[in-house]
Amino acid sequence: MQSTHFIHEALTFIEGQVHDVLANSTMGMQAKDDAMLALLQQKRVLTQTLEDLTYLLANPPKSGVCKSGEIRRTQEV
Repeated sequence: MQSTHFIHEALTFIEGQVHDVLANSTMGMQAKDDAMLALLQQKRVLTQTLEDLTYLLANPPKSGVCKSGEIRRTQEV
């Protein structure tokens, strides 16, 4: 699936950004903390999204009709 490919690329980019922040000797500790917090939050969201997509690819939902769909169909008849 192409979306997982893009998520992997984004995670690789964020890892590079984290490395750049850690290697930057001109930044103060507070600035590094602030930059790292934002990057790690993005990484956490992307990692969770990747896990969810991987699970859904391995375990696709059953092709059943949801309860609201059943109710709507019975009301149309």
